[in-house]
Amino acid sequence: PRPGLLQVVKQCVRVPVFVMIRPRGGDFLYSDREVEVMKADIRLAKLHGADGLVFGALTEDGRIDTELCTALLAVCRPLPVTFHRAFDMVHDPLVALETLISLGFERVLTSGCDSSALEGLSLIKRLAEQVRVPWGGITERNLQRILEGSTASEFHCSARSARDSGMKFRNPNVAMGASFSAPEYSIKVADVAKVRTLNAIAKNIL
Repeated sequence: PRPGLLQVVKQCVRVPVFVMIRPRGGDFLYSDREVEVMKADIRLAKLHGADGLVFGALTEDGRIDTELCTALLAVCRPLPVTFHRAFDMVHDPLVALETLISLGFERVLTSGCDSSALEGLSLIKRLAEQVRVPWGGITERNLQRILEGSTASEFHCSARSARDSGMKFRNPNVAMGASFSAPEYSIKVADVAKVRTLNAIAKNIL
């Protein structure tokens, strides 16, 4: 998020706010320039009140980039750090998790190296015995089964829905880079009802 968004979020919520550090979409193999951007973004996030940071970096052969992660962790101190779903693209998740533990990451975001946490549940069970592992691909339809089928105590999801744009004039001939699944006149927003439903499910299970 931009510093302005972080500042406003911090004014509106009481839960800890962790900031994602990701200079671009695509893979998790970063150039020297991108690393400089990541370091600058970490410093800005800390300056504007982030409670923790979230990032991930891999080597070209699908292993944790220990050198880069160590350098970024140093910039993040003393805040806690989570390794994001770059984890789902590693060559060996069990070895990768041990590496992350040794580096000092406190959490890992993962869908069990599968399309969603439900499909990756068997791996999540193994990983959760080693470290707290929130997951991805979670909805109000599958959360209960996932929580009941693992020993992890936290979960991660977007809980979003689409909201139609308030624009009355719309130019159908121009696209601003959005894909067909996310047009300019549809906005993804956090869905309060979904968040409340997920919280209720979790409180009933955990």
